[in-house]
Amino acid sequence: MVRNQQKIGSKRVGKSCPLSVVVVTFNSASALPALLDSLPAGLKGIDDVRVIVVDNESVDDTAGLAESHPVRPAVIRMGRNAGYAAAINAAGSTTDSDSDMLILNPDLRLYPGAVRPLVERAATASVGIAVPRNFREDGTTDPTLRREPSLCTAWADAVLGGTLAAGLGWGEIVGQSNSYDRSGLIEWATGSALLVSAKARRVVGDWDESFFLYSEEVDYQRRVREAGFDIVYEPRSQVTHTGGGSGTDPRLFALLTANRIRYYRRHHGVLPTSLFRLGIAFGQALRCWRGSAHRAALQSAVMPLRPASYFLTKRQS
Repeated sequence: MVRNQQKIGSKRVGKSCPLSVVVVTFNSASALPALLDSLPAGLKGIDDVRVIVVDNESVDDTAGLAESHPVRPAVIRMGRNAGYAAAINAAGSTTDSDSDMLILNPDLRLYPGAVRPLVERAATASVGIAVPRNFREDGTTDPTLRREPSLCTAWADAVLGGTLAAGLGWGEIVGQSNSYDRSGLIEWATGSALLVSAKARRVVGDWDESFFLYSEEVDYQRRVREAGFDIVYEPRSQVTHTGGGSGTDPRLFALLTANRIRYYRRHHGVLPTSLFRLGIAFGQALRCWRGSAHRAALQSAVMPLRPASYFLTKRQS
């Protein structure tokens, strides 16, 4: 059900497309108000904006909170926990094909004027996705840029650990600090904040709902690149990200691990996938002493790939 549509913002940016801001929520009542509060300033300089909150059957009245917020977003109640990609697709089905789509996690806050640089980049013919600079709450940069998953990144992260591998330029995370000071082309970025251009949306189509949660943004951005579009990082656009729980929740970390393998398997043969999977398992085995999340990830890496429902219902020890 869609309710309470309202345009916000002020000035149009050149000949830019209409903009749909999409926020996917699941029990996000504690985080969502700060994001909605930040939207008017974050959207400064942009006209023709529609804000959409898609709620995956929260039990904390997230949807009701969104409907009563002064920003007055349209609210889509999914009626079930349909997953991240399905929620994005639900929002996309209510928007025109000529609209850019800004996808935001509910635990973000936009800096004033954050969106305009992304819209400007998306207006370039070659750009399919533009992403901002993410900051942690302490003001340090959140390293959200990524390299395409490979045997090198999997084994570097496993043997060296993610932080060291990122710093050396071998891991999946782009960790060199100077990479975040300048704009440029990237392979992909985490899905906390992505502006997908209207032209890319028309060519690439829907997000892959089979991932449910995690790796759907890796898949989508690969498809954007394969369609001939660029993905650009724009540090003039800035957001604060309070972070998620996948690193500490055993079920979510296990699902993240399974989907990393599932994604890699789609694009590589049996032997490379086996080596990729072994690298992930090796890394989690080395870190089992750190807690149940790593033990759950190890189990996920060595057992047959399971659907998302397995991880969301199974009790992890």
